[in-house]
Amino acid sequence: MKDQIEDTSWQEPSDDLIEVVEITTDTKQSPVRLDKFLMDRIQKISRNKIQKSIEIGAITVDGKSVKSNHKVKPHQHIRVVLPASPYDNSRVIPENIPLNILYEDDEVLIINKPANMVVHPGFGNFKGTLLNALAFHLGGGDLDADVHPGLVHRIDKDTTGIMIVAKTEEAMTHLAKQFYDHTIEREYQALVWGDLPDDKGRVEGHIGRHPRDRMQFFVYPEGDQGKHAVTHYEVIERMYYVTLVKCKLETGRTHQIRVHMKYIGHTLFGDIRYGGNQILKGTIFSKYRQFVENCLEMMPRQSLHAKSLGFIHPKTEQRMYFESPLPEDFSNVLEKWRNYTQSRKALLEDNQ
Repeated sequence: MKDQIEDTSWQEPSDDLIEVVEITTDTKQSPVRLDKFLMDRIQKISRNKIQKSIEIGAITVDGKSVKSNHKVKPHQHIRVVLPASPYDNSRVIPENIPLNILYEDDEVLIINKPANMVVHPGFGNFKGTLLNALAFHLGGGDLDADVHPGLVHRIDKDTTGIMIVAKTEEAMTHLAKQFYDHTIEREYQALVWGDLPDDKGRVEGHIGRHPRDRMQFFVYPEGDQGKHAVTHYEVIERMYYVTLVKCKLETGRTHQIRVHMKYIGHTLFGDIRYGGNQILKGTIFSKYRQFVENCLEMMPRQSLHAKSLGFIHPKTEQRMYFESPLPEDFSNVLEKWRNYTQSRKALLEDNQ
């Protein structure tokens, strides 16, 4: 009988579609090649994929990179970082949905996602998703084409902006490791309610499902539930009752920016799920209320845009960087708030 049971734990994927397997070998582990050891413990993975993952450092032993022929020993901690698969993309039906492609080569595809597009099929959304569009684009519309576009991250249905798609299994593994190591550069722009007290800030708080509303996420400041999450923000422009900020993610939790900004009292403007479609700051005058309602009608969604993305190309190992302009609805709402701000300033000056 073994005097220590081998421990295998899994971390579920979030918006960064990464699966982490952690294994601690037992005290009587016999010497065996690392790739063979993992083949016996991870389901539905090829030996070639394991070896490629070892080569790029996505699989470590006691925190160090090793080779495929490394002999596993007792009491070793093995960490495996892999792209997650929350859906079976082999069953995705190709659909001829236009894509705004910013860049494409044999390894990666950079797209600018519009609002009102779900990233991948799920309950209530089996068609019209980004993955359906990618299946058509990459497979030429062939229903029988063996095409499996790889998503290593996702953004919400009504969030716009840049996403990266892996076109090969090796690229997918390489990018998954970059997301796990937090070396992917991501910047978002958001319009939030209120005037932030500081020009820069850091929000840290575990994010998990809301205890009463399963459609929302929630910050657990004590860290007793949820997953570690960190967001950095910086003020771009102040407009009295709303503020334009840029946010950089250290982690990629579901609804992270939306939840963190609400947590510090600055809910995203127009965010229906988190109450941002209500007037949270400002005056009681009916003219102001009508102004805000007009803005919400122009952009009936959360004002959040994935502005830029930087990464190391999985084949060339060159640094690549892409930016996406704010969509028209977001820009129009900003312009209305700027006009409001200028009018208010002029009124105050006249009264002085």
